[in-house]
Amino acid sequence: MILALILSSTLLVSLISLVGIFTLLIKDKLLGKILFILIGFSAGALIGSAFLHILPEAIKKSNSIAVFYYLILGLVLFFLLERYFYWRHCHEGVCDIHAFSYLNLIGDGFHNFIDGMVIAASFTLSIKLGLVTTLAIILHEIPQEIGDFGVLIYGGFSKQKALFYNFISALMAMIGAIAGFFLSDFALGFSNFILPLTAGGFVYIAASDLIPEIHREKNLRRSTAAFIAFLFGIILMALAKQLLPE
Repeated sequence: MILALILSSTLLVSLISLVGIFTLLIKDKLLGKILFILIGFSAGALIGSAFLHILPEAIKKSNSIAVFYYLILGLVLFFLLERYFYWRHCHEGVCDIHAFSYLNLIGDGFHNFIDGMVIAASFTLSIKLGLVTTLAIILHEIPQEIGDFGVLIYGGFSKQKALFYNFISALMAMIGAIAGFFLSDFALGFSNFILPLTAGGFVYIAASDLIPEIHREKNLRRSTAAFIAFLFGIILMALAKQLLPE
């Protein structure tokens, strides 16, 4: 019974990744105009998620300075991953799909895995807590998934491939839920490591890849709109922190 609730709740959270399906109805010319705004929004959502949600949770769980070492490790790891993907997928500076798109999928996969573990842990304590936690994660995921989809499109994925890979990344929550249910003792220690590592990845993607994209825009109106979207992403994550139950 509990496992069925955990898996159904996690699947519901995973389906949020398909929020970008509405773009299939939008013409490419119009989509191109809003993608740059989504990049700003995603950068803000990633920064807000890392510093207002993931890191505080990691500190609360471990109560150790090791959290910041793992944060730095995440930054370094994603730097190395980007260099690897850059040399593999880009030749003479020409990229069909930019490395930050893959990095975003990896970081979001880690994040989704943890969400699944959190859902599983909540349901094992009580069904009510599990349902409340699932609702909180859904409301938290909607803005981030919109931004993630925009990153994949902006990075070179087709709309169909972006939907597919974003959904595959979201299904990591299912694996995390199963691991959290059957390996509850191990899950706590693992989350102490993977939470700050994921935060480091999110900060790296936002600061190293997405924000520089905004800086490179010469059109003042477009760059201002992206900056406002960036602030909105942070504000939305701050509101989620204040209004949603822990």
